Amino acid sequence: MLIAGFPAGAWGTNCYVVAPAAGEECVIIDPGHQAAQGVEETLKKHRLKPVAVVLTHGHIDHVASVVPVCGAHDVPAWIHPEDRYMMSDPEKALGRSIGMPLMGELTVGEPDDVRELADGASLKLAGMDFSVAHAPGHTKGSVTFRMPELADIPPVFFSGDLLFAGSIGRTDLPGGSHAEILESLGRVCLPLDDSTVVLSGHGPQTTIGRERATNPYLREVAAGLGDGTAAPRRGM
Repeated sequence: MLIAGFPAGAWGTNCYVVAPAAGEECVIIDPGHQAAQGVEETLKKHRLKPVAVVLTHGHIDHVASVVPVCGAHDVPAWIHPEDRYMMSDPEKALGRSIGMPLMGELTVGEPDDVRELADGASLKLAGMDFSVAHAPGHTKGSVTFRMPELADIPPVFFSGDLLFAGSIGRTDLPGGSHAEILESLGRVCLPLDDSTVVLSGHGPQTTIGRERATNPYLREVAAGLGDGTAAPRRGM
């Protein structure tokens, strides 16, 4: 499997390009602010052909390049229906203006083909399987994508802004919920095998085993405490 990731734009949001191997079809995950150039460079380097864009949630730092990327390659974008409005109205999603100079750099709106994700769905894209889990808390429509273990490759978990190395996503923006993100952590993350590689929306990769042992939020949820006051949270 080939997974190429890079941080993009003003918020350093991780964008991932996933393919079975170089020279094949691929899926693009979370092309955010100023990610289009990095996407094109990655596609050219590995000789990849996109078949879809999939989105962990609708915040502008994760979707700002959806329109140009989908348009350039004539591919659909997948998003949970509760976050779909954010593509066209990013400021409403944040409860405030994100700044006119920055807004002037963005192509706000939906791509031509938008498809909706559902909890428990199994997406078969570019010859790969992605299991979708609805994981609200950071936003109402946050989802994660899990890929199964393949041969000697451990399972991979694209957590979006649900789970980070050492932290979790913030819950103080519209649609955020402290109680819901704790429930999502327990329901979606805790059952995963310790070997699962976590590729999150911000920051370095980690594993479920490492987070189970060291992440203060995940430890509190596992212990049934879950007051969520252990450490600063991240994400837009």
